[in-house]
Amino acid sequence: MTPARTLLLTALAMTAFAGNSLLCRIALKHTSLDAASFTAIRLLSGALVLWLVARRWRGAQSGAGSWPSALALFAYAAGFSFAYVSLPAATGALLLFGAVQATMIGYGLYKGERFRPPQLVGLALAFGGIVGLLLPGLSAPPLAGALLMLGAGVAWGVYSLRGKGAGDPTRVTAGNFLRAVPLALALSLCMLMLKGASLDAAGVGYAVASGALTSGLGYALWYAVLPALKATTAATVQLSVPVIAALGGIAFLGEPVTLRLALASVAILGGIALVVLQKRAAPAK
Repeated sequence: MTPARTLLLTALAMTAFAGNSLLCRIALKHTSLDAASFTAIRLLSGALVLWLVARRWRGAQSGAGSWPSALALFAYAAGFSFAYVSLPAATGALLLFGAVQATMIGYGLYKGERFRPPQLVGLALAFGGIVGLLLPGLSAPPLAGALLMLGAGVAWGVYSLRGKGAGDPTRVTAGNFLRAVPLALALSLCMLMLKGASLDAAGVGYAVASGALTSGLGYALWYAVLPALKATTAATVQLSVPVIAALGGIAFLGEPVTLRLALASVAILGGIALVVLQKRAAPAK
């Protein structure tokens, strides 16, 4: 893969990841579609696209997914959708990204990886940024939505960790999406019985776009480009996702960027950058 092609595919994948936040927020803010229905439609359309991609281009490779991973995927998708009922796109993306990275970094520490002093400073800085963002105040995000998004980030971090060595990523993800669909449909049915579901043609379109394009094709693009990137580069470029989501929120949703969000973004993204850009020490014996 040429450097120009790598750069283009990476930029498209990061835009797709940020697009998930924007499409979900638009659907839940500007249409009558409910969060449970958005989750079910997103997972179903994503499963269909990933299955087609895996069948067309990766038919000879192994990997089928698993129920534990599907449960983590469902927890991420549901928490993501319900959090965006109240969270702005930029704040949600920042909390999600911070929680994902914190989960994966924390797993490394649990497995015995030793961090250098700059990395420990980065961890403290990122944690302080999340705490500062959630402190009570006029510009603080809704606590319930923030906690849901943090939970979604932890679930996605667990899902990502489980995916290592599980086989071809596209086939594995297609299998996990297919398994997560009945869980999402059950959630939608429960919400229908409790509160009533609300379908909206535009909202359904946004959910399909989120599942088929920014999730399904976005993941396929990311998996295609990953072999051409170093691990630290792959981790670092994802720092752009909250920034892209913030710019999209301003452009398409008219969302303001508060001083609190700006400072928290610098602390969280800068802290994570210190962690991923530093070479880690050898695992403790």
